[in-house]
Amino acid sequence: MANVRPKKALGQHFLTDLSIADRIAATLDDRRGTPVLEVGPGMGVLTRFLLSRGHDVTVAEIDKESVAYLRQYMPELPADHIIEGDFLQMDLDKVFATDFCVIGNYPYNISSQIFFKILDYRDLIPCCSGMLQREVAERLAAPEGTKTRGILSVLLQAWYDVSYLFTVSEHVFNPPPKVKSGVVKLVRNGVTDLGCDEALFKSVVKTTFGQRRKTIRNSARGLIPPAATLPDSPLLAMRPEQLSVAQFVELTNIISNLRKASAL
Repeated sequence: MANVRPKKALGQHFLTDLSIADRIAATLDDRRGTPVLEVGPGMGVLTRFLLSRGHDVTVAEIDKESVAYLRQYMPELPADHIIEGDFLQMDLDKVFATDFCVIGNYPYNISSQIFFKILDYRDLIPCCSGMLQREVAERLAAPEGTKTRGILSVLLQAWYDVSYLFTVSEHVFNPPPKVKSGVVKLVRNGVTDLGCDEALFKSVVKTTFGQRRKTIRNSARGLIPPAATLPDSPLLAMRPEQLSVAQFVELTNIISNLRKASAL
């Protein structure tokens, strides 16, 4: 069987530099003993290094050609550890009965969706690492006060410590993407309760970043009852990229209290 053909529709860019694959696999060295789910293994370049480092690896692959390749050329990967299907549609708590880590050379076209799914299963996923488009990787790790900060920055950093590890050249892939890649690592922090209404917190983050050129005072008006008046808080003079997670929690509680007061 020949090598798998990269498919543009699936956003496939196969890593060809084994040293980079080894460095990515090494991001989970401190998690040996925790099962690992690799998203989009392709021909198993990263998979081989994970297995050689002693990890219990399961892979999720939507590409039938890649699945056939893995079954034929990777006998060290048990057949029941190869899941043919769309990671975004998987019910992960039925795949794993315990905590597990996630890793991958993530397809650029669905990388944000992958990390939103990680958030949905945060209580099962203590660690996540992998490679994605550099611009997106930098955004995930962006601290408050930086222009690259966005919705996923805040939502992920509420529950994970996010680190940008290193940059990868576009020339170590087949086919080469048009942009550089970045490797990130997420480690679950100790937060179990944000200290505010979580659904409202998400709405506040998404609404304010949806109007990121406006100050919070202006972008948040649609979140409060028409007759309510926002208090005189320094937060309201800021723009969303300037706020820390703790300040978003504070803002969420301000809005929540205004809603409760208007309902009385």
